Formats: sequence, C-alpha cells, structure tokens
Amino acid sequence: MDGDLGDFLRSRRARIQPEEVGLPSHGRRRVPGLRREEVAQLAGVSVDYYIRLEQGRGAGGAARTKSGGVSDAVLDAIARVLHLDETERAYLHTVARPARNPARPAALRVRPGVQLLLDTVEQAPAFVLGPRLDVLAWNTLGDAVTGYSRMTSEERNIPRHVFLDPASRDLYPEWPAVAAESVAYLRLYAARHPEDAKLCALVGELSLRSEDFRRLWADHLVKEKTYGVKRIQHPEVGLLTFPYETLALPSESDQLLVVYTPEPGSETAERLALLGSWATSRTG
Repeated sequence: MDGDLGDFLRSRRARIQPEEVGLPSHGRRRVPGLRREEVAQLAGVSVDYYIRLEQGRGAGGAARTKSGGVSDAVLDAIARVLHLDETERAYLHTVARPARNPARPAALRVRPGVQLLLDTVEQAPAFVLGPRLDVLAWNTLGDAVTGYSRMTSEERNIPRHVFLDPASRDLYPEWPAVAAESVAYLRLYAARHPEDAKLCALVGELSLRSEDFRRLWADHLVKEKTYGVKRIQHPEVGLLTFPYETLALPSESDQLLVVYTPEPGSETAERLALLGSWATSRTG
C-alpha cells in the first residue's frame, strides 16, 4: 500500500528517545523521538538519502543494489538504530523492496485433506485462517466455541468481527490485545500482498467504520501470529483460557492452522468437554 514504508519509519523513529541512542535530549523538539537527520547519522547514510527513503522517492547512490533496490546493509543499519525486532526488520525489508510480481493470495478454501485433519482433532478447538484473516474451516469444538457455522462468509473475518461486531468486546475479555494482534498481522499480510484489492477494501471499510481500527492501523504495528493465550467469555459455559499454537500450511501460502490447547484437567478443559457433549447431542 502506498506510503507504508514512510509511515513505518516515521512511527518507529517517533518511539525512540534520543538518550536511548546516546544523543542529548535537551533543546526544543518539534517531533517526538528521533529526527530524520539523527537516524541518518546513526545509520551511516546521508540525510538526503534517508529523507528520500522515508518519503518514498527512492534513494540513489552506492547504497543501492544492482537491481536498484535499497541494500541489505542500509536497511539493517536503519533497523538497528530504530531498535526493530526480527518481525519488524523483515517487514522493513519487504516494504522497502516490494516484489515486482507479488505472490497471489491463497484460495478461500481448504483442501479436503486439511478439513480431514481438522476433524480428527477431537480434543481441541481448531480452525484454518486464510488471506486477510478469513476463517476458512473449523472442527466441531472450534464451532462450539466460536459459532462460525452460524455466521455468513463475510462475518467470518477476524478483523471485521473484532472491530464491527459489538458482541466481540464481551466475547474477548482482553479485547484491546486481540484487536491489536489482528491489525498487526494484517500489516504483515499487506506488505506481502500490496496489490490485494480485497485487502484494500477491507482496510477501507474498517477505517471508515471503526475509530479503534484507524488508530491501530496508524500505529503501524507488525506481528506474526504464532502462539499465545486467548481468553474467551463463552455465553454458555463462562470463561475459557486457551493457550494456542499457529502452524503455517506449507502447501498453501497464507493459510494458518490454529489449535487451542487447553491445559489437561483445567477448568477450561472441563467446560470444553461440556461444550463438546452439547455439540454432539445437537448434531446427533
């Protein structure tokens, strides 16, 4: 998306205080964090070069690669100055040198073998996320916890559900963290698929309808969806605490298998067993 590189660099230098990088903090500053010339100095590039990079006007000189892009050395130096973590560093490389022929988003369906895998996971809720965090498939327990089968295909999108469905704030006791996580992953996806028209439409819709989304999108957070803990306030059985693991499906780009793994013998496991028995009786 246009402006991603400049927005990202500005947001990251704004969070670094001068004293963190050994610079004096006295004097009047018109912007929070580091100035552009300070980033350039610390990264070992010219001020003009860095300004051109941040403004998206390209950068000339010896720091370009033979193919015309910004060199790894320059990007790594900027990442060091801005204290980027591994995910942010990879994101910087991606948005600074977008692919000429970006990969096409994954299909909005799962292979029969993946659905069979989901169905064999009987003790844990599991589902598959696709492009733009669309929910593509789920197992019985996953449906018992989330109710995906009762939603329309449009509603089965994590960011749309989180930001546009008021019930999501009751469903997720830690709603701010869930909201931030969903936006941070969308940012990564946007860098990999800058020409995805459906993503642009989704971001546009959420930006118009949700002030929270606009704020988080402007923060330019980036984060992989890997593992963590999700808490869900289920309307029938109460609070469920799920450690979760996310696995990329190697044969399908941008499809993620997410499995909630309740602690054996925990209150959540007992409540999940109750939900499972109800789901079986309703479908039996």
